[in-house]
Amino acid sequence: MARIEINSNFENGSKEILDRVMELRGQVPNIFKTAAHSPAALGFLLDGYTALGRSKISAQIKEKIALRVASLNDCDYCASAHAAMGRRLKFDENQIHDSLKGIAADPKTKAALTLSEQIIEKQGKLSDDELANARDAGFSDAEILEVLAVTCINIFTNYFNHIAGTDLDYPFVSASGK
Repeated sequence: MARIEINSNFENGSKEILDRVMELRGQVPNIFKTAAHSPAALGFLLDGYTALGRSKISAQIKEKIALRVASLNDCDYCASAHAAMGRRLKFDENQIHDSLKGIAADPKTKAALTLSEQIIEKQGKLSDDELANARDAGFSDAEILEVLAVTCINIFTNYFNHIAGTDLDYPFVSASGK
């Protein structure tokens, strides 16, 4: 059960933002409805995802990072949501499971997952060698910053869902990959 309920009082200015979510996504997931308590938090969420839509890294890599971050932060809501988004990108169940575990056959995808893990584990204090490994896998400096941004917005949504206890509105996927 939710610890912070879905907001249905839109006198605070959230309605316009939720209308944009509906226009962009064709639905308004519970995380956005719950974030509607704060137009600032809701706007941050939507604007962050909108900005990342313009990134150089592929949608597939972004979803795999989101799955890995959900696993590292034990967020079933995000694991479920990003598994659903991955399926829309033609991920099979093995790809979803592997992403949760940080496994990827493609070297560039594996490097993105490793970089994301290192960002979390080392609180962003990456070594020159770790950055060189990402570059050696084909990441430009812009893409390294985008992996950071994707990692950080997913940390926000993971923590948001832990605090809010957001009601699941996707088919359940365990963040542990089980």
